[in-house]
Amino acid sequence: MSQNEKRTTLDQEIEKNLPAPLADAIRSGSVPENILKHSHDADEAMKAFESSCGEVIEIDAATNKRLLRRIDFHLIPIMCIVYGLNYLDKTTISYASIMGIKTDIGLVGNDYQWLGSMFYFGYLAWEYPTNRLLQRLPIGKYSACCIIAWGVVLACFSAVENFKGAVAVRFMLGVCEAAVTPGFALITSQWYTKKEQGTRVGIWFSFNGFAQIFGGLVAYGIATGTQKHPAAIAGWKIVFLLTGCLTIAVGIIFLFVVPDNQLNARWLSKEDRILAIERIRVNQQGVGNKHFKWYQFREALTDPLTWAFVAYALVADIPNGGLSNFFSQLITSFGYTAEQSLLYGTPGGVVEIVTLIAGGYLGDRYGNRILVSSFGTIISIIGMALIVGLPLTNNTGRLGGYYLTQASAMPFVAFLSLISSNVAGYTKKTTVAALYLIGYCVGNIIGPQTFRPSDGPRYVPAEITIIVCWCVCLCILAFIYTYSRMQNSKKAKLRAEAHYVTLENQEWLDLTDRENPEFVYTL
Repeated sequence: MSQNEKRTTLDQEIEKNLPAPLADAIRSGSVPENILKHSHDADEAMKAFESSCGEVIEIDAATNKRLLRRIDFHLIPIMCIVYGLNYLDKTTISYASIMGIKTDIGLVGNDYQWLGSMFYFGYLAWEYPTNRLLQRLPIGKYSACCIIAWGVVLACFSAVENFKGAVAVRFMLGVCEAAVTPGFALITSQWYTKKEQGTRVGIWFSFNGFAQIFGGLVAYGIATGTQKHPAAIAGWKIVFLLTGCLTIAVGIIFLFVVPDNQLNARWLSKEDRILAIERIRVNQQGVGNKHFKWYQFREALTDPLTWAFVAYALVADIPNGGLSNFFSQLITSFGYTAEQSLLYGTPGGVVEIVTLIAGGYLGDRYGNRILVSSFGTIISIIGMALIVGLPLTNNTGRLGGYYLTQASAMPFVAFLSLISSNVAGYTKKTTVAALYLIGYCVGNIIGPQTFRPSDGPRYVPAEITIIVCWCVCLCILAFIYTYSRMQNSKKAKLRAEAHYVTLENQEWLDLTDRENPEFVYTL
């Protein structure tokens, strides 16, 4: 092919695929021709700006505040409720463990530990496929369908009669819930600026704590009520039916309230939809892209930050898997009755709520989520040291130590928000989110196995394992902080070079964080 033919082909590609302002810029030579690499598959947000012809849209402080208030009103409450149910539904088995389920379905030996882990086998098996579906399908509708499905599955647990049936239901529950955390991280990155994301993720994740309080009180009420007034069905079955039906109802509401992105938000006017996209331009990420890009997938697998996130999730969730499934039994080991353990576990939820909301706010306020969240790990190490070190007779001190361990979620939530903020390119973002949650699954599978029946009632080996894991987590936190600062310095030097140019609407080209010089990592 001659040079003239190549030039004609290039002009045809430019004319066919690019908005007029970008096409003119490429012909004039002011931007590189490799823009064509992204011309076929720019972010969905580009659709909103194709007809702008270079028009600058400015949002004043009052308009931005109005938009943020409207977005918060429609998204945050429903996300909080769903995420609270997400925690409650997978830990309902912990309440059931001291309400008679072990006897009723014939659990023996390590059966209960395997039920605790089985949820995460389902989660693990479906995590990457569900992230691909979150990218390919309308995110609001797909998430709603998953919520409704998990409510149905959870309600089915009340009909379980043996270990095999319980295994099947726990596995399917993990499959259905696998979309919630990555989906919510993507929704948060769609609608909020980087400076707003840490606080919002902290808020909706903190409803794990509210669920712990709500679930403990409900389980306590059902347990004591069925003791005094025996019901037609076992108390643990009532717990599963109640939480399952509640989840189904909330899923139906989610379907009608949460849009797929700003472009089809029913509760925003046509003008406000454009403004809602414009206000997140600073993120350098856009709102979504349905094309799978192999180069972004490869970049995710070769990025050191990806594997640091995965390593943290795996190591940090070994303690989480143990504590979330055994906290009721751990509290009874402090010298309390089974019913008291349901009630006395609830203040741990308060600790989680306060630390997550405060950590999210302070991390955004001072621009350092990693440093702020590391205090949660330090507090948790102190709490577990109290449980290990204090004598069995000191029930109050050991219970207080358990409450302190509930601050451990702070770094996990901070990293979840950093995946929203610090990973760009939609294929790369969904891949990193999937790998992060695969690490989460593996950690939670391992966790319950550390609480061996032969180590009861103190479970000292499991408690020491938890302390070691959290110390390793502090090292991973330090690495991610240092590496992110180094990458920001490199990008700043590149932007300072004389020949450096930016492209119009570069933010909507679905560039990855590594290939976009304008991208700045949040610490």
